Amino acid sequence: MARRVAVIGAGSSGLTCIKCCLEEGLEPVCFESSDDIGGLWRFKEIPEPERSSTYRSLVTNTSKEMMCFSDLPMPAHFPNFMHNSQLLQYLQLYAAHFNLLQHIHFQTTVLSVKQSPDFACSGQWEVLTEDRDGLKKIHIFDAVLVCTGHYTKPVMPLKDFPGFETFKGEYCHSSEYKDPEPYKGKKVVVVGIGNSGADIAVELSRVAKKTFVSTRQGAWVIRRTSHKGCPFDITAFTRLLDLQGLLLPRRLINWVSERELNQKYDHRLYGLMPKHRLFDQIPVINDDLPACILLGVVVMKPHIQEFQGSTVAFVNGTKEEQIDAVVFCTGYNCSFPFLTASVFTGPGHNLNLYKHIFPPSLEHPTLAIIGLIEPWGPIMPMAEMQARWATQVITGNFSFSFLGSIPPKHGNLLVEYIPYMDELANELGVRPNILRLLLTDPRLGFWVLFGPFTPCQYRLRGPGKWAGARNAILTVWDRVSQPMMTRVVPEPRPSRLPKLPWSPSGQAKDVHVPLWMCIFAIDRPLGNRSTAGHIRYEVPLI
Repeated sequence: MARRVAVIGAGSSGLTCIKCCLEEGLEPVCFESSDDIGGLWRFKEIPEPERSSTYRSLVTNTSKEMMCFSDLPMPAHFPNFMHNSQLLQYLQLYAAHFNLLQHIHFQTTVLSVKQSPDFACSGQWEVLTEDRDGLKKIHIFDAVLVCTGHYTKPVMPLKDFPGFETFKGEYCHSSEYKDPEPYKGKKVVVVGIGNSGADIAVELSRVAKKTFVSTRQGAWVIRRTSHKGCPFDITAFTRLLDLQGLLLPRRLINWVSERELNQKYDHRLYGLMPKHRLFDQIPVINDDLPACILLGVVVMKPHIQEFQGSTVAFVNGTKEEQIDAVVFCTGYNCSFPFLTASVFTGPGHNLNLYKHIFPPSLEHPTLAIIGLIEPWGPIMPMAEMQARWATQVITGNFSFSFLGSIPPKHGNLLVEYIPYMDELANELGVRPNILRLLLTDPRLGFWVLFGPFTPCQYRLRGPGKWAGARNAILTVWDRVSQPMMTRVVPEPRPSRLPKLPWSPSGQAKDVHVPLWMCIFAIDRPLGNRSTAGHIRYEVPLI
């Protein structure tokens, strides 16, 4: 009899967990409290308690080729950065393609997950659920995969702002914000400058009388586009560029990258300059915020000192009067109310996770938290890799000991994309062998090493190998260009430059040389410094 696994949540992480369970011969039973799949990516006019919510205009800040699951690329006609409704369509395609819906129980809430009486021997769990009719039921599972995410409990730090009780205007958390129409003609303060804060501030500035952004620490702001307008993550995430992190001091990489960003717009001049270095925290991905600051429709402000009725005083001594509304973009706290105390360790009811997946306090590794990370990169393929690794552990295909392991500190969810993926992939036996590829399939090896770090690389070999992975890797640029090539344009003048054999389309392409090979050029003005091989010497980080 197949081992039964409870999957809690049918968002992107839950869906890939169901699929991974099926691949390993496990029997997944997914419980989803809403009436459909999608989780965060299902827009709802009225936000529901304890459930992720998004605003109407939300667009992804990672591109489709980088954020897709490893064995189902996004449809070629989808835009590179998708509206939330299009990402939901992709999740629906994924669920239909792999026949996942039959394993999901909708409108079923998980009330508690606790160890069975014989857990020491069996490692099993008792899961208490309640369906749409209020019927409660206890299930016994051999393992549990928690996929509820960490955007469920909004942080509203009202007590941190003296005098807020005197403010009589409107206020809400970003989880309640849906569109800018209610703020038309009003003066609004946005508190916080994460990705949501920047998006909402830009959107409000188009209808509001004035929009202020209050930030305690500032932020580095990166555009969605990079070299020649390509998606920034297509050029920023490659194996060769990741190698520079191993060869060069982190301080130097931060300095060069920050210098490059400040050449686009001076973060100090724009009031954005943060206290932290670029690679110490997740940056803000936004195309319009600097322009809105330049136009004066968004005004950057420091931390709020106090509220005085409708007047907001800031720590630099300035005040803004007649403020009509405040939107708190102050993040979320992780919340797993259905888990018992046996899962948590340390003071303050902390949840430390081995490899950001397994609670090391458990005697048996049969409960995993999937997607509880804040990655420097796309989260969906990382959650998929976590699910592939966790299901291999549950099936007993390989084992490990928590003894001697050092779990990450509580609250430290920041994960570097390529090293983390490779770490798990190496244990699974699915990490590509680049040297072997260069010898046996040079074209593919070249693109794995120099090209975009797409998730399909982890389907070339080992468990879960996919026959379409090679073609998916070699046709990345075709899918990137298709949604934009919607108009016949004049052909460029013939070039005398030789065509490069590694270009899938046969057209010569610029080859980005990594920082460690062109450090000598840092202090020169950036530009096209080409050789006969059409190599562009520049710092290709952002």
